[in-house]
Amino acid sequence: MIYDIRHVTTYSYGSAVSYARCSLRLKPVNGDGQQLISHAVEIKPRPINRASRLDFFGTDTESVLIETPHRLLRIDSRSRVAVNREARSRAADSPAWEDVREAAFASKSLGGGSPIGYVFASPLAPLEQPVTDYAAESFSRGEGIFRGAVDLMHRIRTGFKYDPKATEIHTPLKEVFEKRHGVCQDFAHVMIAGLRGLGLPAAYVSGYLRTYPPAGQPRLQGADATHAWVAVWCGEPIGWVGFDPTNDILVENDHIVLAQGRDFSDVSPVDGVIVGSRRQKLGVAVDVVPVE
Repeated sequence: MIYDIRHVTTYSYGSAVSYARCSLRLKPVNGDGQQLISHAVEIKPRPINRASRLDFFGTDTESVLIETPHRLLRIDSRSRVAVNREARSRAADSPAWEDVREAAFASKSLGGGSPIGYVFASPLAPLEQPVTDYAAESFSRGEGIFRGAVDLMHRIRTGFKYDPKATEIHTPLKEVFEKRHGVCQDFAHVMIAGLRGLGLPAAYVSGYLRTYPPAGQPRLQGADATHAWVAVWCGEPIGWVGFDPTNDILVENDHIVLAQGRDFSDVSPVDGVIVGSRRQKLGVAVDVVPVE
């Protein structure tokens, strides 16, 4: 499947901003069942400097410096991506979760893709005993890690309510877990924290999800959104597998990966600092359109 993706981010400020330094993580990965065909980002006002680098986790990150006074910042990202992933059975065999835990802690690599980097607490996915206990219900003794992760994903989907008004970006994990309300970011953090509490490697993945309009209704421009899910290291030779607890589905050809990190703070599509107005309004519009 080939997709054209447009991701437009706008910041409107209450007064002129004289300086902005931003980090952009808007380039889809080339790998993980994806082929990046094209990518371009238009920024207004025009930056005086743009520089790209790979961060520790292997994400293509662009640093942008703007010194033109402005009250509106517009970042227009356009990509074309081919996606071809092999579908997995939800009942697929895999090593016992205890063996995967031991293998992760025995890892000798400290690189960004090593499982050992994803077994400890991170800023937005702290270890909370109630969350660990909740996850443990899916992992009986000797249970295959794949089936255990599928069960945990299903329980989050059925036990939590999707509610965009319930949380904000920095709502504590403890509060999300107690309310059982939130959005994809929250559900991913809950699943990650629960798995890490058991010593299992779990990563946060940001990207896009192809959505389908209701039957008989046209697809609305800008109606899609950025999405988040979980990658679980299932041992060798299976490696990393994507689980989407918001929708209770395995990651296949409707998911497009932007970045992977420990939690949202590692993979935010746009962040940075400004000098100027304290009042700002953020707007995000995303289109994920299959290429016929």
